[in-house]
Amino acid sequence: MSARADLVICGAGIAGVAAAYHLAVRQGLRDLVLVDERDPLTLTSDKGTQGYRNWWPGPDDTMLRFVSRSIDLFEEIADETNNLFRLNRRGYLFATAEDSGVERLRTTARQVSSYGMGALREHSSRGSYEPAPAEGFRDQPVGADLLLGDEALRAFPFLSPTTRGALHVRRAGWMNAVALGAWMMKQCVAAGVTFIRDGVSAIDAPGGRVSRVRLSSGASVETNRVVLATGPMLPQTGRMLGLDLPLFHELHAKVAFADTLGLIPRSAPFTIWIDAVDGLPGGVHVRPIDGPRGNELFFIWTFHTEPCQPVWPPQFDAQYGEVCLRGLAAMAPAMSAYLGGAERGFVDGGYYCKTTDNRPLVGPLPVEGAFVIGGLSGTGIMTSQSSAELLAAHVTQGALPPWSDAFLPARYDDPVYVEQALRAGALTGQL
Repeated sequence: MSARADLVICGAGIAGVAAAYHLAVRQGLRDLVLVDERDPLTLTSDKGTQGYRNWWPGPDDTMLRFVSRSIDLFEEIADETNNLFRLNRRGYLFATAEDSGVERLRTTARQVSSYGMGALREHSSRGSYEPAPAEGFRDQPVGADLLLGDEALRAFPFLSPTTRGALHVRRAGWMNAVALGAWMMKQCVAAGVTFIRDGVSAIDAPGGRVSRVRLSSGASVETNRVVLATGPMLPQTGRMLGLDLPLFHELHAKVAFADTLGLIPRSAPFTIWIDAVDGLPGGVHVRPIDGPRGNELFFIWTFHTEPCQPVWPPQFDAQYGEVCLRGLAAMAPAMSAYLGGAERGFVDGGYYCKTTDNRPLVGPLPVEGAFVIGGLSGTGIMTSQSSAELLAAHVTQGALPPWSDAFLPARYDDPVYVEQALRAGALTGQL
């Protein structure tokens, strides 16, 4: 069986679904096929914390402006849908018990402010800080608030009494990305997109030009254009076109934990302790989630960042939940009540598919008719809209935004850039 399409998108994670949405709904492209062997958004897109932030420290303003455009688009969709995916502006809260940590937050916030995040405001006395609402995103401040000493504890009393300061990044929060993806899929189908539940086994490109996508079932789709949006499977999909894409993987876990004692307020922001704990690096995270019992939290603590080969299903350390609890007890001492208890939470996660500069790959590949949207690392949700909009501009030969060259796969053809990327490091911007 052979079908025909103007364009085939391989992969129905958040990147592929957003690409289909921007091409079919926003750009009016017709005769588009989206193919995946799984249901949409069920490999890695539903495994993260679904947060977003206009906070990206260096090496320049590229990523901040890229993510800010994505947030603009999230807000447009939220307005259009009466916020069905519950975009909020709770913010990201970075807290520290060290004077050096306060200065590090201040210095970094000034840098990110200079990139366009918004103003940095400092608060050392009661009355000038404006808390974030639990729901909604409109009519809220941008920039960041640095709360010093007792002011940090007045605003966030669950923090350790040793807290010296807390930086509240304001154009940040989280959403229900699965609800967003379902809405985009519905819009795509209404615009004529065909979803095929099948695997991709090969991509024919005789003479360096895309001609056919072969499916695991034995069927195929004839097409002159293909978009690779296969998430952590992107290296394998690239090899179908004879390409060795500059990507590697990190395994990242998270814990869904029932806070039966109500120790973290349900209105809390996405809170991150930047200090090292028990010899492990800073960065333990916590945020409330709307789980079936109404008391769940997400925990994350990324202390393993070594490259690895993806294995399905991913395997996680049995002690990960307990280790996260110990880190969280340093930030919120009341959480120590759970240490040694029976509740360990549910651990899942997935793989960050990354480039050496921790920037996405979006644009044409060196095979005629082939494009990529991937390497989204841990920012797949938050950059999904700007990545898809940029991909659509490349496919339709539309006007490109000023940051487009920073995400071209061809940037890795420049040895000087490769050296700079390695020097910057693949953890740039990662929390």
